[in-house]
Amino acid sequence: MIDTLPMQSAIMFAVAAVFACVGAWLLIQLRHPQGPARVYVYRMVGIMALSGGAVLAMSAWAMWNWSLEP
Repeated sequence: MIDTLPMQSAIMFAVAAVFACVGAWLLIQLRHPQGPARVYVYRMVGIMALSGGAVLAMSAWAMWNWSLEP
């Protein structure tokens, strides 16, 4: 049986994807030479955004599973 994705979970998945993409983009930018301040900021914000996206995706998945009827 395939259940539909609730709107709240879909929104959470979309926001998680945006966070993960932004975090990955920032970390990929570290391959190019940057100043020390930019390296620090890109590394910190990139890791935080990537991990925030992962945690939000796990929360959306859990909320989706909890909303299913047994």
